[in-house]
Amino acid sequence: MASVTSATPPGAAGELTAGLRGFREVQRLAYACAEAVAAQLKPGVTERAAARMQREWLRERGVRDWFHLPFAWFGDRTAFVNFRVPLQFFPTRRELEPGMAFILDLAPIHNGYTADIGYSGCLGLNPVHDRLLADLEAHRELILREVRERRPLREIYADVDRLMVRQGYANRHRAYPFGVIAHKVDRVRQRRWSPTLFGFGTQSLRGLASDALHGHRDGWSPLWSPYRFSDHPPQPGLWAVEPHLGFRGTGAKFEEILVVTDSKDPQESAFWLDDDLPHVRRRQEEKAA
Repeated sequence: MASVTSATPPGAAGELTAGLRGFREVQRLAYACAEAVAAQLKPGVTERAAARMQREWLRERGVRDWFHLPFAWFGDRTAFVNFRVPLQFFPTRRELEPGMAFILDLAPIHNGYTADIGYSGCLGLNPVHDRLLADLEAHRELILREVRERRPLREIYADVDRLMVRQGYANRHRAYPFGVIAHKVDRVRQRRWSPTLFGFGTQSLRGLASDALHGHRDGWSPLWSPYRFSDHPPQPGLWAVEPHLGFRGTGAKFEEILVVTDSKDPQESAFWLDDDLPHVRRRQEEKAA
């Protein structure tokens, strides 16, 4: 995978390594896809159609492998209302309506580099959704700060939970399998044929399984959860992080890559891979206004 030993954040002590630039490029490609598809959404479009639009947009740009195939959630499904089994995460015939929140979640692999992103939007005005997006900023700051402090992942998860409660929200990433708020991502070998299993790329699943096996021996997990197996400091590598807020049938989240290194310098020990992302720009524009 990309080196995380000497990597430093842009504008700090140096520039990204070539490997990290590859991850940043595919993450930007994924967000460009989400923005392009979001701009085409209109009343009557279904979740399945939105997921298909994401797949087609990325395939036209050379994507042939996936960490997972694109998802789309509309309305109260953005808050995972009454989700009980994994099959409920897959796109449905739910139609988008004016004022309805939506989330696009996609994880392409391009040139061997992996991204996993979440894009939250709304078809028209929705003050609750706007508030959720604004309040996500505090979670982005908290997660980075406490990872730099080398707090155990399980404790950081609990602090995110407490912040959500203070804000008046429900933790919706707990509805994901194993309740994860993040998972490791890595490079994968490029292949002409890249099958999927239950919507996930088989190469990526093998990579996670290998990390889980090695991590179990060494006392860490590639899954960042509220459970005991995540009771360890942040492991160097790339983590796709996705705090997900819910409030009365409306959900919002971001998902992006956090880089964790073995540097002793706090500023270089962890940093977000890219600050030029839609949810970051949105907050910067709001502050400037």
